[in-house]
Amino acid sequence: MSYPTIFTTPGVRAFAEEIDAERQRQLAKFGDQRHLDGTGGLFLANMAHVLRSECQEAADRGEVTWRQILMEECGEAFAETDPKALRTELLQVAAVCAAWIADLDSRA
Repeated sequence: MSYPTIFTTPGVRAFAEEIDAERQRQLAKFGDQRHLDGTGGLFLANMAHVLRSECQEAADRGEVTWRQILMEECGEAFAETDPKALRTELLQVAAVCAAWIADLDSRA
Protein backbone atom coordinates (compact mmCIF):
# COMPACT_ATOMS: atom_id res chain seq x y z
CA MET A 1 0.00 0.00 0.00
CA SER A 2 1.30 3.46 -0.79
CA TYR A 3 0.97 6.32 1.68
CA PRO A 4 1.98 9.96 1.45
CA THR A 5 5.51 10.58 2.64
CA ILE A 6 5.24 11.63 6.28
CA PHE A 7 8.46 10.19 7.66
CA THR A 8 11.77 12.00 7.28
CA THR A 9 14.12 9.62 9.09
CA PRO A 10 15.54 6.96 6.76
CA GLY A 11 13.98 3.56 7.41
CA VAL A 12 11.17 4.78 9.66
CA ARG A 13 8.46 4.40 7.00
CA ALA A 14 9.35 0.71 6.46
CA PHE A 15 9.54 0.24 10.25
CA ALA A 16 6.10 1.81 10.72
CA GLU A 17 4.62 -0.37 7.99
CA GLU A 18 6.08 -3.49 9.60
CA ILE A 19 4.73 -2.41 13.00
CA ASP A 20 1.31 -1.83 11.43
CA ALA A 21 1.36 -5.31 9.87
CA GLU A 22 2.32 -6.86 13.21
CA ARG A 23 -0.46 -4.96 14.98
CA GLN A 24 -2.93 -6.28 12.41
CA ARG A 25 -1.75 -9.84 13.18
CA GLN A 26 -2.12 -9.17 16.92
CA LEU A 27 -5.61 -7.72 16.49
CA ALA A 28 -6.67 -10.70 14.38
CA LYS A 29 -5.32 -13.14 16.97
CA PHE A 30 -6.21 -11.41 20.27
CA GLY A 31 -8.67 -8.64 19.41
CA ASP A 32 -8.47 -5.22 21.02
CA GLN A 33 -6.72 -5.73 24.35
CA ARG A 34 -6.95 -3.77 27.60
CA HIS A 35 -4.52 -4.49 30.47
CA LEU A 36 -3.18 -2.76 33.56
CA ASP A 37 0.19 -1.06 33.05
CA GLY A 38 1.96 -3.00 35.81
CA THR A 39 4.59 -0.31 36.17
CA GLY A 40 6.04 1.53 39.13
CA GLY A 41 7.19 0.49 42.56
CA LEU A 42 10.50 0.40 44.36
CA PHE A 43 11.83 -2.75 42.68
CA LEU A 44 11.28 -1.37 39.17
CA ALA A 45 12.67 2.04 40.13
CA ASN A 46 15.81 0.35 41.46
CA MET A 47 16.04 -1.80 38.34
CA ALA A 48 15.81 1.31 36.16
CA HIS A 49 18.64 2.89 38.13
CA VAL A 50 20.85 -0.20 37.73
CA LEU A 51 20.13 -0.44 33.99
CA ARG A 52 20.80 3.28 33.51
CA SER A 53 24.11 2.97 35.37
CA GLU A 54 25.18 -0.12 33.38
CA CYS A 55 24.39 1.62 30.10
CA GLN A 56 26.23 4.81 31.07
CA GLU A 57 29.29 2.91 32.28
CA ALA A 58 29.43 0.96 29.01
CA ALA A 59 29.00 4.17 27.02
CA ASP A 60 31.81 5.80 29.00
CA ARG A 61 34.06 2.86 28.03
CA GLY A 62 32.92 3.08 24.40
CA GLU A 63 31.37 -0.40 24.66
CA VAL A 64 27.63 0.29 24.83
CA THR A 65 25.38 -2.25 23.13
CA TRP A 66 21.89 -2.01 21.67
CA ARG A 67 20.74 -4.45 24.37
CA GLN A 68 21.95 -2.11 27.10
CA ILE A 69 20.32 0.92 25.48
CA LEU A 70 17.00 -0.88 25.01
CA MET A 71 17.05 -2.34 28.51
CA GLU A 72 17.70 1.12 29.96
CA GLU A 73 14.74 2.57 28.07
CA CYS A 74 12.50 -0.37 29.04
CA GLY A 75 13.61 -0.04 32.65
CA GLU A 76 12.69 3.63 32.68
CA ALA A 77 9.28 2.80 31.19
CA PHE A 78 8.70 0.01 33.72
CA ALA A 79 9.48 2.38 36.60
CA GLU A 80 7.10 5.11 35.39
CA THR A 81 3.59 5.45 36.84
CA ASP A 82 2.39 8.71 35.29
CA PRO A 83 0.51 7.80 32.07
CA LYS A 84 1.85 10.81 30.12
CA ALA A 85 5.45 10.13 31.17
CA LEU A 86 4.98 6.38 30.53
CA ARG A 87 3.83 7.16 27.00
CA THR A 88 6.96 9.27 26.46
CA GLU A 89 9.16 6.44 27.73
CA LEU A 90 7.41 3.89 25.50
CA LEU A 91 7.98 6.15 22.49
CA GLN A 92 11.67 6.16 23.40
CA VAL A 93 11.58 2.35 23.54
CA ALA A 94 10.02 2.27 20.07
CA ALA A 95 12.60 4.73 18.72
CA VAL A 96 15.47 2.62 20.06
CA CYS A 97 13.89 -0.44 18.43
CA ALA A 98 13.68 1.46 15.14
CA ALA A 99 17.33 2.50 15.42
CA TRP A 100 18.46 -1.04 16.27
CA ILE A 101 16.49 -2.48 13.34
CA ALA A 102 17.96 0.17 11.01
CA ASP A 103 21.44 -0.83 12.20
CA LEU A 104 20.67 -4.53 11.61
CA ASP A 105 19.31 -3.77 8.15
CA SER A 106 22.39 -1.72 7.25
CA ARG A 107 24.58 -4.77 7.88
CA ALA A 108 22.86 -6.87 5.20
